[in-house]
Order: sequence, then C-alpha cells, then structure tokens
Amino acid sequence: MNFAFSEEQVALRETVAQFLEQKSPSAEVRRIMETTEGYDPEVWRQMGEQMGLQGLHIPEEYGGQGYTFVELGIVLEEMGKRLLCAPYFATVCLAANAVMNAGSDSQKKELLPGIASGETIATLAFTEPSGKWDADGIAMTYEPAGDGFALSGEKMFVIDGHNADLIVVVARKAGTSGTEGISFFTVAGDAAGLTRTALETMDMTRKQAKLEFSGVPAELLGEEGSGWAALSKTLDQAAVCLSSEMVGGSQEVLDMSVEYAKVRVQFGRPIGSFQAIKHKCADMLLETESAKSAAYYAAWAAAEDNEELPTVACLAKAYCSEAYFHCAAENIQIHGGIGFTWEHDAHLYFKRAKSSETYLGDATYHRELLAQRIGI
Repeated sequence: MNFAFSEEQVALRETVAQFLEQKSPSAEVRRIMETTEGYDPEVWRQMGEQMGLQGLHIPEEYGGQGYTFVELGIVLEEMGKRLLCAPYFATVCLAANAVMNAGSDSQKKELLPGIASGETIATLAFTEPSGKWDADGIAMTYEPAGDGFALSGEKMFVIDGHNADLIVVVARKAGTSGTEGISFFTVAGDAAGLTRTALETMDMTRKQAKLEFSGVPAELLGEEGSGWAALSKTLDQAAVCLSSEMVGGSQEVLDMSVEYAKVRVQFGRPIGSFQAIKHKCADMLLETESAKSAAYYAAWAAAEDNEELPTVACLAKAYCSEAYFHCAAENIQIHGGIGFTWEHDAHLYFKRAKSSETYLGDATYHRELLAQRIGI
C-alpha cells in the first residue's frame, strides 16, 4: 500500500475542493440547513451530471466511474471540510454500497445507474427506535404479499429518509433472531403505507427522518435470509467513508484554529505565541495526522476488499471520531468567547463532529466490536 496519492487523485481533490468552495461556502451551508429538504437540487444535479461524484466508485458496467474507495475517501474528506449539505452520504456511502453488496446483477443494472447519474436519491434504513447498530437492533418484520413482500415496523435516524426516491430497508423474518433471517428490500419513497417524518436534529447540516411502515409493498434485494453478511460489510464501508469525512472536518477546524491564533492579539502579542495555545494546536495536529493515517489505510482496505476491512473499519471509526470531536472542541476554546456564538462556524463543526461520533456507533462501541472480531 502507498500512502502517497497519484497525480490523478491530487487533481481530483483540487477539482472537488474548488467546486465545494464555490457551492458550499458558510453562508450557503447556513441557508440550506434551515430548509426541510436540506440540500440544493441544482448543486446535486451538477455533482452528478458535471462532476460524476455520485457514481465515482460505482463500476462502469452499472453507469459509474469505476474508481475505488480511495478516490471516494478523497471526495468525502473535501466534503467534510466544507460541511456540504447534500444527500451524498446516504445515497453513495449507504444505499449504493448496500445494492452492490446485496443485489443480484440484474438488480444492480436496474438500480445503480440512476444513483450514479444523480437522478435517484437513495438511503439505507436499518436503525430503529432502540438505537442499536447490531443485528439485535433489527426488529422490523416482513411477510409475503402477492408477488412480493410487505414491511411493517419503524425505522429511525434514517439519513435523508424524507428526501429519498429509493429506500433500501433491512428487515427480518418473523420468529428469527440475531443474524438469522435478515433480508434487504427496496421500497419506493412514495410507496403506499409509508409515512416519512423529518426529525429535528442537533446537526442541522445532515437531515434525518423517521419512517413508519404499515404493510408497505417491497421488492426483495438479493437472496432472502442472507442479508446479514451484506449489511455487516455495508456498515464497515460506511464507517470507512465517515472516517474520511471526519478527517476533512478535523483538518478544517485545525486550520481555523491556527489561522485565528496567528491574527488574534492579546496582551500585545498573537495568542499563538502562548504556550497553552501552542500545545493545543500541536495536539490537534497530531490527532488529525494520525486520523488521516487510519482513514487512508481503511480506504485502501475497502478499495482492495481486503480481509482486514472489518478490523481497520472499527479502528478508523473509533480513532477519527474522538480526534474530530476533540479538535472541534479545542477549536471553540482557542477562539474564546466568539467561538461559542451562533455567528461563528466553530459550533457547526462541533455539532457535525458530535453527530458523526455517535452515528454508526461511538468509539466505545467500535472498540468492543474490534475486540470481538479479533477474538479478545
């Protein structure tokens, strides 16, 4: 594995960074996060049609660009820096991966081109009111109905669930428990019997929804009863993607802190000359660079579909979560009183850091999961 990026990957980073600098400045983030939809349809269209970002790591045979999780990680890192308000993570990192991991070849050819072009907004609905991230948290049941299936139950904390045209749902066969009897299904966003309610969230830059299913018609995705392996892999890939995004946020708050420490004068000298501020910035730098190493290695493992993916995904998610949250908190401290105000962007990164820390399981959860996976 080579930690150095190729010229093509560097060019991709620069192109995406320039695009997001224009389309996702602070003022635009604040405007969009106040809307119910939580994204700009025109920017989303440009991302798909002009940039090809939605199909970046989707194979060419299914309408994508055919790149890997390494390139996807680069894009997510830049999005994390800019707090992009868009259903990108839900569509690309959750739903698209779920379809690729669980679907048949014909289903991939049917579903992925729309995602790759940006025409289809999709999401993965797997968490429920219990808030558990493992197999025991899946209580929603399915039953045969005509030529397909019907879903009944409730899903919570579904990212962009109220916007999605396509919802990939995880449910289990009645009477099963643990990892047995779990299957994937696809549901149209406007399906009969489906009620979608946008939730009020601490992090307003990433929308979530509650989905209530009452005999909702659904189509089986992949083979019935064999969904746990695909779900586990999808969640590991999502953890890798989220780690890349958190690295971008961590780098941004570090840059904000360093810049402010250079220009803020107290007692006749820049506050960056004070030992306490130097130590904070040095600690933030160490944590951010270490988080990059973990995230980049995890992205490589995902790109290669390496056997280490289950372990390094846990490692990256645990470390990057704590690094980002600590850096975001220290950014507020370095900015002092102004960092606590609504007018300053420091709190936006702090809230994103906290929501990212808990989403898919916090550091404690992933350390325990890592211990189980390596047999400790």
